[in-house]
Amino acid sequence: MSASLLGGYLSATFNPLTSGVTSTVEYLVVAGGGGGGWQTSGASGGGGAGGFLTSTGYTITPGSPITVTVGAGGAGKTNPSGNGTVGVNSVFGSITASGGGYGGGSTTGGAGGSGGGGVGDGSAGGAGTSGQGNAGGGNVNTSNLSAGGGGGAGSIGLNPSYSGATANGGGGGTGLVSSITGSPIQYAGGGGGGAYYSTGGGGLGVAGGGNGGSATFGASGLANTGGGGGGSGYLATGTSGSGGSGIVIIRYPANCAPPASTTNLQQVLYNNGFQIYVWTSNGTITF
Repeated sequence: MSASLLGGYLSATFNPLTSGVTSTVEYLVVAGGGGGGWQTSGASGGGGAGGFLTSTGYTITPGSPITVTVGAGGAGKTNPSGNGTVGVNSVFGSITASGGGYGGGSTTGGAGGSGGGGVGDGSAGGAGTSGQGNAGGGNVNTSNLSAGGGGGAGSIGLNPSYSGATANGGGGGTGLVSSITGSPIQYAGGGGGGAYYSTGGGGLGVAGGGNGGSATFGASGLANTGGGGGGSGYLATGTSGSGGSGIVIIRYPANCAPPASTTNLQQVLYNNGFQIYVWTSNGTITF
């Protein structure tokens, strides 16, 4: 993960130890976003964002390893027509964030942390998981075959919009902001839905979600944000957008002891009186 994604904060001076091993940690767990769909006869839905879970007070047991799983983004779809792929769950101990739902390319959008957008034939968006995300947008106008945007952690995916012969793909649902690293960063936005007519625009992806295509394939979600992949537009060639991978971050007071051991830890930060641990791939931590 780049420093820019973490708001530019890098490892700083560690505070002297004045307390023992921490008993609880704060966490952010974001799953991989869903991949966008692709089809030849219309536009395809954007992928749903990966599930977003954050809280304080997670109880740890000294000496017991905690498993960390960072979910990959779901793959986009290429020929033949079909749905994208569901994103992979992210896990921190007993906390599991659900992978984002696929964008529809042959059916309704898939269910997930946030649901994928429905394909451009009147299909509905997929359902989101309560407490983690929102439903994808659907197409309610079968005469204009643009597609719905994927849901995000902050709001539902949008339905396509129509003005005369112009049909725009639905935008992705908004993400949510976390300041667990010390700087506000948006995560878990939905991918935009594809547009049926080249005169229309693909739906916008937000908070790491990829834009939907017009006469082009959708863009991929941003790595380590859980953003959904963009759905492809009508007559696009290539592959629809893949979902962005997830992330796991924890923090606790800097005056407590550091972990006894970690594996595959990507970055350690010290900021605002906290020590912060970031994973962008699978690992463990033991206190």
